[in-house]
Parts: sequence; structure tokens; C-alpha cells
Amino acid sequence: MSELRVGIAGYGVVGKRRRDCVDRHPNMKIVAVCDRTFDGDGVMDDGVHFYTDYQSLLSEDLDVLIVCLTNDIAPDVTVAGLEKGLHVFCEKPPGRSVSDIVRVIEKEQENSQLKLMYGFNHRYHDSVQDALNIVRSGELGKVINLRGVYGKSQLITFNQPDWRTKREIAGGGVLLDQGIHMVDLMRLFAGDFEEVYSFIANNHWGFNVEDNAYALMRSKDGVVGMLNSSATQWRHRFNLDINLERGTLILGGILTGSKSYGAETLAVIHADPDNDCGDPKEQLTRYNHDPSWDEEIRLFAHYIDADLPVSSGSSDDALQTMKLVYRIYYADPEWRNAYDIPDPDNNTE
Repeated sequence: MSELRVGIAGYGVVGKRRRDCVDRHPNMKIVAVCDRTFDGDGVMDDGVHFYTDYQSLLSEDLDVLIVCLTNDIAPDVTVAGLEKGLHVFCEKPPGRSVSDIVRVIEKEQENSQLKLMYGFNHRYHDSVQDALNIVRSGELGKVINLRGVYGKSQLITFNQPDWRTKREIAGGGVLLDQGIHMVDLMRLFAGDFEEVYSFIANNHWGFNVEDNAYALMRSKDGVVGMLNSSATQWRHRFNLDINLERGTLILGGILTGSKSYGAETLAVIHADPDNDCGDPKEQLTRYNHDPSWDEEIRLFAHYIDADLPVSSGSSDDALQTMKLVYRIYYADPEWRNAYDIPDPDNNTE
């Protein structure tokens, strides 16, 4: 692999974490970063250039652009990167609306030689990968239903910036910001959900974005998914139950930078038809390392080097996940009318 010259647009917590991943990759090199919080343009002690705007960043000689910006501007910068002939890795969500990702895909199709990947790092946690291997092996049969809870105690935690509470910047609240990871995982395990019922609420924190989303969904194959994405989960929680024909997988806790979601575990339970007590034996694995951020960047670089289509975290993955998020919003008529939520299947504002 030849060395890939990388620029990062948005150098906050996530941008710096992505830089760490690039620095650890043997064939990637950080050339420049941008962030509006910089006091002018300049050069860091290690020779990396820094700018206050992405246009200046794009004037550098780059191969790859990593986008870690707010939801309102992320699609614009992704499009600009593709127009400059750069491979682009963009953090979730791909924008504020379905139409944002549709606009990006149109530009991607004009530049089919470039790779575009979206950052859904929860896919690459070892617990998720192990569970996915079990589901795909068929040893526990087909998926019957899923129940997912992903919750934190506020819309803004751990001194994050307050843009997540502003609809004009974020596009949505806890479902679009954090719950989108659970939506993506439920699609990963069960496929697309077509029938959706929901309740969306913002009656606790009082912002014009949701602090709770409750959804009941069904796929064309009859798999039922139940989801609660919450910003009133006082003890932070990540939990996904996957019930199959011959057993259950329970993803409990997840390793994050905050370390507030508990130990990351996978319980594998084999149904016992001769035991009706509802308490079969289970095997519990605890994971003490989070490889997801590095693995995601490694995979992106591999797609570029081998000139392979992006098969995980593709623009279509981002589109279908955004559509499901907006089907959940749209399914609540009160929420839909209050905030003029568009029909996600029409791809318009």
C-alpha cells in the first residue's frame, strides 16, 4: 500500500480520536486538520498544518478526507471532498435529513472511482462481530425479534458542545445522535424494517429535539424490533437482546470513551426444549478492549488500497439507516406535524 495523505475536517474529540487511528496505521499520514476553534492558521509542532476552515484544508495535497463536523455541514464538506477527488470517511449521521445523504450519493455516483464510507463504529466492537458471526452461521436459527435500549442521562453529556440540542444544526435529538447506532445494529442483524409505529417525546428536557423515542417495527420477513432511544436513562445503558429460533444473544454494555455504559459482554444462550423453567445455561464473554475505531479506519484504507467496493458502512447503509430513523419520526403523527417531518421515502425536505 502506498502512503495515504489524510486531512481531518473537525478537530474536536472525535476528530482527535480519528487522528490517533490514522497515526497508528502504517500506511496513513496526517497532513492537515481544520477546526473553527483554532486561533488562525498555522503548523503544529509535529508539522501538521491547521486551518480554521475546510476550504483551506482542501487546498492541501490530500488523498483522504475524514469528516467529523456537525450534522448541518457534514454533507456539504463530504460533497466538497468528493469534488476534489478525495476518498471520504464521514462520521454518522450523514446529515440532518434523508435528502442530505441522497445529495451526497448523487455526487458519489459521479465519482465512482472514489471510496465513501460512513462511521458506524459500533459494528466493529468484538461483541457485535462475535454475535454477528453466530447469527450468520445459522446455528441458532433465524432471528425472531430484537429489543434494544440505548440511553444516556442528558442530551449533552461529558462537556459536549450544545449544538445537539438545536434542531437547525443537529436535525434531531437522541435518536439521530446516539440511537442511530442501535438502529444500524438492528438493521445489521435483522435487515430492513418496513412497518413502523412510534412515540416521540421531548417533554422532559424541553428542547425542540427528542429526548425519547419508542419504536415498534416489523420487517417483511416478520422480524419484530422494539427500540427505546433515551436521554432520560439516568444510569447509562446499552442492551440488545436478539431472540432466535434456538437461542438468544444478549449484548450488554459497550466500551466507550466515557466508560459509563458498563462492561461489554455477550451472553450466548442455547434454548433447551427439555427444560421449561426458562433458565437455560448460558456462556458469558466479557470484552476488555475496543478495537472498533482502528478497525474501521483499517477497513477503509483496505477498500482504497484493494479498490474494493465499500461493503460495510457504505453510503447505502447510511441511507437505509437514516430512512429508518426518519420512519420512526414520521410514524408519530403528532411529532410529524409539530416539526414538519418529511416522508423519508420521498427523499425530500
